[in-house]
Amino acid sequence: MALPALFTPFRVRNLELANRIVIAPMCQYSAEDGCMNDWHLIHLGQLAISGAALLTIEATAVLPEGRISWADVGLWDDASEAAMGRTLAAIRRWADIPVAIQLSHAGRKASTEVPWRGGGQIPAGDAHGWPTEAPSAVAFADGQTAPAALDREGLKRVREAFAGAAARAARLGLDAVQLHAAHGYLLHQFLSPLANRREDAYGGSLENRMRFPLEVFDAVRAAFPSDRAVTMRVSGTDWVEGGWDIEQTVAFARQLEARGCDAIHISSGGLHPAQRIPVAPSYQVPLARAVKEAVRMPVVAVGLITGFEQADAIIATGDADLIALARAVLYDPRWPWHAAAALGARVRAPNQYQRSEPRALKGLFEGE
Repeated sequence: MALPALFTPFRVRNLELANRIVIAPMCQYSAEDGCMNDWHLIHLGQLAISGAALLTIEATAVLPEGRISWADVGLWDDASEAAMGRTLAAIRRWADIPVAIQLSHAGRKASTEVPWRGGGQIPAGDAHGWPTEAPSAVAFADGQTAPAALDREGLKRVREAFAGAAARAARLGLDAVQLHAAHGYLLHQFLSPLANRREDAYGGSLENRMRFPLEVFDAVRAAFPSDRAVTMRVSGTDWVEGGWDIEQTVAFARQLEARGCDAIHISSGGLHPAQRIPVAPSYQVPLARAVKEAVRMPVVAVGLITGFEQADAIIATGDADLIALARAVLYDPRWPWHAAAALGARVRAPNQYQRSEPRALKGLFEGE
């Protein structure tokens, strides 16, 4: 019997992936001064034994002002590096899953409250707030305080912060870095004409709007070991007329590939409150397919991928090389186990859990 496409091995530079299931980065809004704590050990620990092929640490700010909220994880100093190191050491003691990290700067979407307290913008004068910065002095939504436009020194500071965080990630032994250029955060803000109103070399034409994200990619690629993967997450469209769209995404993907990008993860939206997203199962897969048709590097699809056959079909038809799980795996941290059972595949399970294998599914689990 042929192995289901979802459970065929795959390689991305240094990453030997046991299957095509990756855990997407998911913010937990639970850090203390940028430092991971026991919650992150609980959260990442359970996902590390999920049977997925790759675990990605949540959007991690490269500067304090680059956090989405005051409770975001960071990797900008020795304290945040040490806290992440303690979390990783505990996970690695019990799980051998490759671990990546998503590096991010929130730009004009920074300085917000945690989602379960409303998620609104917090004024700079508040104890949990700070001034925001972006490509241009254009607020995300009506009624919000406009960010300061980054000048040349600001661009240099942010670029170097991304590189510095990548160097810290390398010291921590992380297997890959993903850059966050999606969901309306800083690098996406540079890409979209709805947020980027600059009149210098970083605004206007598509070439100019891509310039800073590509400079950040080059800086991170130079700072991270050459034998380890650097990837990018992008929004394939803003879902707003006149904004970033799939044609521009394809052009950006080609530029990234020419610079040595190892994979591209296609999401969408997040840049403008006027977005109209046609939410439905696999609604972002056509965006991934369009990019995959234009580049040779691996493409990751994400977004309302919840069914086992649905996920397998995305890989089998060639729409994407990998599928990413986010909310679906929060709801069901054993999703890869259940997918393997449904599709007739095998999956890695910890020795401590081997006795949970159903009798009717003998051979489902691979031991460590």
